[in-house]
Order: sequence, then structure tokens, then C-alpha cells
Amino acid sequence: MALFSQTSQLFFQALLWKCRMFWPVSRCQQLFAGFVNFSNREKVNYFHVMTSSSTALPVDSKGTGVFPTKKRSEIDYEEEKGWNENREIPEGKLYFSSSVRAPKKRLSQVLSRHRFTNVQPPEKPLQAAEWNSLKESFQAPEIFEEVMLNSMIRCNSPIDVAKSLLTHVAKSDGDIAYHLLIKYLALCVQQGQTSEIHDVYDIMKTRFKVLESGAYSLLIKGLSNSDQWRMALTLLEEVKQLMIPSRGSYESCIKAASRHQEMNLAFQLYHEMLAEDLVPTLDVLQAFFDFSRGMKGAELQNQLFGILLYLRENQIYPHKTFIWSIKLWFESIPGGNWKGHLTNIKDSGQCPVCNHQLEDSNLTEEEYKCLRERIIKDVIHGTDTFRKTSPQEFEAFQTFVENRLPFDIVIDGLNVSHIKPRKMQCENLFEAVNCLAKGNARLLVLGRKHMLSNSPNWKREVMKEMQNKADFFFAENISEDDTFLLYATLRSGKHCKFVTRDFLRDHKACLSDSVTRHLFRKWQRGHQIVISSSREGKRLKFLPALRYDSVVQTTGDTWHIPYKDTFDEKYSYEVPRKWLCIQQK
Repeated sequence: MALFSQTSQLFFQALLWKCRMFWPVSRCQQLFAGFVNFSNREKVNYFHVMTSSSTALPVDSKGTGVFPTKKRSEIDYEEEKGWNENREIPEGKLYFSSSVRAPKKRLSQVLSRHRFTNVQPPEKPLQAAEWNSLKESFQAPEIFEEVMLNSMIRCNSPIDVAKSLLTHVAKSDGDIAYHLLIKYLALCVQQGQTSEIHDVYDIMKTRFKVLESGAYSLLIKGLSNSDQWRMALTLLEEVKQLMIPSRGSYESCIKAASRHQEMNLAFQLYHEMLAEDLVPTLDVLQAFFDFSRGMKGAELQNQLFGILLYLRENQIYPHKTFIWSIKLWFESIPGGNWKGHLTNIKDSGQCPVCNHQLEDSNLTEEEYKCLRERIIKDVIHGTDTFRKTSPQEFEAFQTFVENRLPFDIVIDGLNVSHIKPRKMQCENLFEAVNCLAKGNARLLVLGRKHMLSNSPNWKREVMKEMQNKADFFFAENISEDDTFLLYATLRSGKHCKFVTRDFLRDHKACLSDSVTRHLFRKWQRGHQIVISSSREGKRLKFLPALRYDSVVQTTGDTWHIPYKDTFDEKYSYEVPRKWLCIQQK
């Protein structure tokens, strides 16, 4: 059902001509004029403008609206993964009128809203009297419409049910609040209701000179999935004039262009995205390979190779569905003669399919020296805001280490002690120390002073027995021990490994240049021993650091791509053991 009747549109145009000195907010009432007939008197309310006060700006009569400047850090780049009923337009930005509620009352509404996540919407459209009856019996009538629309989105209710609610709102209040329009739009996008999306956009474009980023993202997502996908590109250009588009907006347009085989346009948007420091999802990267299958062209092939090198540079591991798309694309290249196989690389680093030897995970002497110097300068002695220790304590630690070098393995004691929650922490650490001490390895355990307190979690006799097997340094309880771990491992030499379940991302971010960060990731992959609990929880499992580097690699006529089985995030220390080997015959 279209949102506007021809009569209501003509009425709207006449209203604009007659009352152009005011903003015609009655457009929202016409939105649902075909559903319930209003009197003209009920349709018109010139002064009650409800919108977002920061980014959805009503157009002034002179057309001189000013868009508020946004800092980069204020822009939310999170991808829209469907509408989340708990994700709301920021409170305090919903109303642009003299009827703004006091902040205290608005905060109470935010808290109240989350009490009604299980509300069930009606199955069919209701009349005004029926909506009134429901609202009167609702515990928080001031947020009734918002809660009800959230439930319609959650339950994917028919559009006509949502229309009947907004018709009732327009008739009762004389207008429809911006955040309610956004929720209605989300429902339309969720159901692919293209004509409704167009109509809501027409209303918003007329009422507001500028929309907030969430509205643009929904409109672009909805239009990009329709046969009018180029309109989404127009909207994206409009957003660029106001702010940096969201990742979701870029990716919606990239997928639309790819679906229509306009790969040059898709890659243009992709490179724009990267230039804005927006991190593409695996989903959109996979789309490039899916929609390029069987297509000719050296330039297209180079662009897709570039995506594989992007995975290498950023240590990104595709999931199995993505890796299958890569395999099929290679094998579909006309005249390419590529053949792919899923395999497991030998411990030696040799591929059992093509016998190619993968890159060594060890750094050269020059690389290792450079990395050690940069970590000491940027992380340990630099402005590392994540380091919580005193200079005196760290100086004492340095003296402790220098008098006992070298170590074979450095252990983050507190981190490892939490590996099995049902066991005492000292028992977890004791089990790890026992396993790692085999073969006369020299161990350094980084602990905290509370471990010496003889508490239920830290038995004195267990601690004493561990101290016979390893050196211990006990830092203050508030100290950040990652810095200690990095220093001791790097000072012990290239052979030394370390054990922690920490990702060390904060310290990597402190390194001042991309080359050093790349070296850090490579060093981490080759030196971090991964520890986990067995499935039954009875013993610890150690995955030794690999001798070969677990990143995308190519020789020109071969590609080796590590992958994981699922979508689950793999951080830099969690290195996959499965690979795709691709050869050109």
C-alpha cells in the first residue's frame, strides 16, 4: 500500500503554497492519510516539530541550516546488522520543540524502555479506540509507541500494523516524532518495502534539511537492495557532503554495485572506504570474489589480489565460507588454470599439496634489534597510557631480569591462573608451570603480591613448590604486567617464548609506525604459546608457536591463505592451522 493518496499529496502542495513561512510538518500526517481519514483541522499543526536536535535539522525558511561539525571520533562506524530494538536514538536529541522533557524524566524513560523487551504487538491493524485502550493499560504510556514499534521490528510485524499505530499517533498528537519514523523505516528496510522506503525518504527530505547518520544508513541499505539501487549512491554522495559515511552505508553500495556487475564502481567505493580508515567486513570482501566469478580482466584480477594482500597486511583470517569463495573465484578465471585444495601445513612449514616452504616466522637479526629498540622506546619508556607501574618498580624489575638472563619462557602468571574458573588459581598456575618446566626450560613467572597472601586461591605451600621450578617476580597488585612480559621476553633473546591469553593489542597500537607494528605481529605469531583448557576441562592444552608465518603468502603462481572454520573473531595470538593452497598449473 503506498503511503500517500493523490488527494493528500495535492493537499500538502496547497498547504505549502498557502503557509510557506512555516515548516509543513503535517506531511507526516499525510503519510497515513490513506489509512484513516482525518479532517483537515486534525492534519495541520505548524509549530509542533519533533526531531533530532543535533543532526536531523528542520529546514529554516531561508534555507540556511547549519550542519554541526563532527569530530572523527564522534562518528559511529559500526555496521548496521539489522535493527536492534535496544539501540536507540540518543536521548535528549529526539525533540526539537518547546515540549522537550526534562533530562531526568528522559533518563527514566531510557531505563524504563528496557523493561518491555517481551511485549507482543497486535497481529492485525487496530482502530484508534483499540490503540487507546492498549496505551491506557500500558505501564509506561509515555513510551508506549516506541516500545510497540520495537516489538514490531523484533517480531517482523506486517507493515499495515505499524501504519495503523502511526496513523493513531498522527491523529492524536498532530505529528509523528522523528524517532518513531526511524523505527518505521527500519521495519520497511527489514522487509524490503521499497515503495514505503521511498515515501518515508520523501517526507524526511521535505521536513528536514539534514538527517542523522542512522537514518541515512537505513535509507541507503533499503534502497541498495532494490532495483533503484543507484538512488542509494546518490544518497551516499549526499552524506559525504555532511559527514564520513558509515561502514554499513559504503558496504551496502559496494554490494549493490557488485550484484549488478559494476566492479569498477564497487572497487572505487572500497578504496574510498579504506582511505577513510573504515575497516571492511569479511562479508563485503567475500562479495567481491562471489560477484567476480568467471569475469575477465587483468585489472579486476589485480584488484582481487590486492584484497588478499590486504588480508596479509592486516593479519585477517577468512572463515571457511569466505575461503571457499576465494577458491571458486581462482578456479573460474578464464584461462587461468588455477586449482585450490584445503590442507594442513606440516610443522616444518612445508605445504603437503605443492611442497612449497612457507615463510619463516623468525625475524632477522636486524628486524629483531629494530623491534626491541622500538618497543623499549615507544612502549616501555614512551607514552604508553596502558602501563600502570612506577618507574621505581620497573627499574627493580629490570635489575631482577638482568641478573637472571636468559629465560626460555616468560609466563603471565595472573592471566594463566584464570584458565579454569572452577579450580583454585594457584592450581591452574602450578599445572602450567609443571608442563612448561619439562625439558629443563628456564621459566620466569610474572605474578602479583597478593599471590603471597596465603588466601583460599593462593596456598602458600603451592606457591613455594612453584618457586622451586621457576623464577618469580611479584609486582604491585595495580601494576600492568604486559610491559614486564615484553621486556623480559625480548631481553632474553630470539629463542624466548611467552605465555599469555592477552592479545597485546594496546601495546601494538603504541608503536609509532606501520613497519614496526608489522614486525610486532610477526614476532608475536612466532613467540606466543597459546594455552587453553581441554574440552572436558580436566587438563591444559598448549599450542606451541609456529616455525612458519601464518599469513597470506604468494609466489606468483601459488597462494597460501590461512583460514578459520567460523565467523568467530580470531585475535592476533590465535593462529589458525588450516590453509587453502592454490596453484597455477
